[in-house]
Amino acid sequence: MAKMIVYKFGGASVKDAQALKNLAEILRNRLRKNMIIVVSAMGKTTNALETILDLKFSEKDYSLNSTKLKEFHVQICQDLFPKEHRVFPVLDNYFLALGKKLESPLTKDNYDEFYDSIIGYGELISSSIVMEYLCEVGMITLWKDAREFIKTNSDYRFAKINWEKTRIGCRYQLLPVLESYPIVTQGFIGSDDHGKPTTLGREGSDFTAAILATSLDAVSVTIWKDVPGVLNADPKKFENTVLFEELGYKEAAEMTYYGASVIHPKTIKPLANSKIPLFVKSFLNPESQGTKIYTQESQQSIPSFIIKENQLLVSFKVTDFTFIEEGHIHKVYEELKTLKLRVNMLQISAISISLVMDFQTFKLEKLLESLNPFFEIRYNEGLELLTILHPQEVILENFMEEFEILLEQSTRNTIQMVRRKR
Repeated sequence: MAKMIVYKFGGASVKDAQALKNLAEILRNRLRKNMIIVVSAMGKTTNALETILDLKFSEKDYSLNSTKLKEFHVQICQDLFPKEHRVFPVLDNYFLALGKKLESPLTKDNYDEFYDSIIGYGELISSSIVMEYLCEVGMITLWKDAREFIKTNSDYRFAKINWEKTRIGCRYQLLPVLESYPIVTQGFIGSDDHGKPTTLGREGSDFTAAILATSLDAVSVTIWKDVPGVLNADPKKFENTVLFEELGYKEAAEMTYYGASVIHPKTIKPLANSKIPLFVKSFLNPESQGTKIYTQESQQSIPSFIIKENQLLVSFKVTDFTFIEEGHIHKVYEELKTLKLRVNMLQISAISISLVMDFQTFKLEKLLESLNPFFEIRYNEGLELLTILHPQEVILENFMEEFEILLEQSTRNTIQMVRRKR
């Protein structure tokens, strides 16, 4: 059997009609059997669906937002397809189903499950449009629903993969098809044992590509981005960025752990375990080299700058004049685990525990509610967390100007600052 490869196209690479034409051009000389194309939602669709969910939860009218989202997708299809094309009824059906689902009750208690039942529509719609367009321009591909073979637990919004079921599902459902046709499928979504939709965490489409690659013993994964490859900083926020032509799995994993947005954090581990190389390439300049992430030991010394926005700093202070001990830490972490909150930075002093994490709807009030009896709790929101890897040559003062530093810690290879604009 020919060697399997996986391509993943993110939201920016399918954001409008021109982007889809570009995607088709990238695939024109590359498309073949034994290829899986993983597609994200178009442009900012996931954000738009999250806004609709927030409006529904607040019992506000979301109908205009739904209409605009449908018009956005219809316009892209009108720019790509003839008037009577079957893609239009497909689109109608998706938005009818979405509208019906949105009529169900939404409460604090079922928010995560409800979220997962809604948010995946972005990927379902975009992958259907991509498949139809590729067929329209003579590149025959088949569409597959990722929920049928990406199997997870019921940890909604942060579902964990059931690797054994997923591998069996992928091999049973995809391999026979791939011998004749390339497949288009969705990133980010799966289903649990009850058949309910689940998601793998925001930006989880990269992880889907890695799951499929490992399950089907692929020879490589390529992620197509709007940047030249893996850079040492986000070019939208920093000038004079440097491209890494090669990275070891360990270095790439470290960058994603601290929040480098070019690759989803869970992507590296399965690929590293299976020794499958990951290529990060530019869909704006597809012939350029990009970055290769694979088994190599060379240690980078170039500083990397990673910013995570919308951060929450919460401090838990003991109230009875004792010092922080293991029991206090355990109590806090048990609650974080229950609420599925991931800590981005931790600092412990004699009398307090300070945590930095992504801000999430409802999670803060639930955290305060459960831990208020044991601690005096203070928090700040709307912060950013700056992580500098390999900071040896970096002038730190440059990162403190115009900012108030709320928390800072450093090791030999890493400096982290929680900051806000003055």
